[in-house]
Amino acid sequence: MNENVSVLSQGMYTHTVRYSGNKIKIKNIKHHMPIYIFIFASIMLTIVSFFSLDLDFSKAVSRMPKVVDVLYKLGNLNFENFGITIRTFTETVTVTILATIYGGFLGLLVGALAAKNITPCRPLSLFLKMMFSLIRAVPTPVWVLLILACLGFGMSAGIVGLVFHVVAFFGRTFAQSFEEVPDGSIEALEAVGANKFQIFFSAVLPSSFTSLIAWTTLRFEINFAEAAILGMVGAGGIGYTIMAAMNGYKYGRAGLAVVIIFLFSYGVEVLVTAIKRKVKV
Repeated sequence: MNENVSVLSQGMYTHTVRYSGNKIKIKNIKHHMPIYIFIFASIMLTIVSFFSLDLDFSKAVSRMPKVVDVLYKLGNLNFENFGITIRTFTETVTVTILATIYGGFLGLLVGALAAKNITPCRPLSLFLKMMFSLIRAVPTPVWVLLILACLGFGMSAGIVGLVFHVVAFFGRTFAQSFEEVPDGSIEALEAVGANKFQIFFSAVLPSSFTSLIAWTTLRFEINFAEAAILGMVGAGGIGYTIMAAMNGYKYGRAGLAVVIIFLFSYGVEVLVTAIKRKVKV
């Protein structure tokens, strides 16, 4: 059987292409090795989880009809105490907006200090980035619970706890956006005697504005989702309404709250998409 062999080079990888009849075989073990390792690790972790977590799939399958029954009850929307539901929803939206605003301004400040191309001190940049990673490693509900111990139950604890995570998120993403500004623009301003403050507002901030808007809109969506959950740990909002309704077996009221959350999230998604298109234009 006739077989033609050719070698293609791409970067550090070499592809051996074999033509045999109408079939083409590409052999490149090194290029695919990370994929094989990932698949093998996933299989091993799955097997270990079956034994360590003592999963009982037969029990889960046997209770699937109950899941359908609960979903049906949630679908029978109950408008009892609708005013309270709207009030708690408004609280959730307020927490989302305030956490995004406060976290955005603080994130802009620490992000500028963490960007290695404009920071006044390189060790400070490394320290801030390390702090961002440490803060983001702790889930938002944990931060809220820690703040609850200091401030007590209520929206204040939810806002402060959420701001911790938001500042770390914005600090890291904003710093990354600032570092993507071409060095030539910064060097040109430095050559004419501009200081760090002038460089930031004249070159860095305008050049990264589109990226900052994209990150901010993304974080607003995340903040709303997390703010809705925070009510379940005592920080107020519509999450508390859902938890109380489910504990009282008032599935219709909980379903109404879920529908309100969905409609608001969908509206935010549409608005964010429109803003991104406008900014790109």
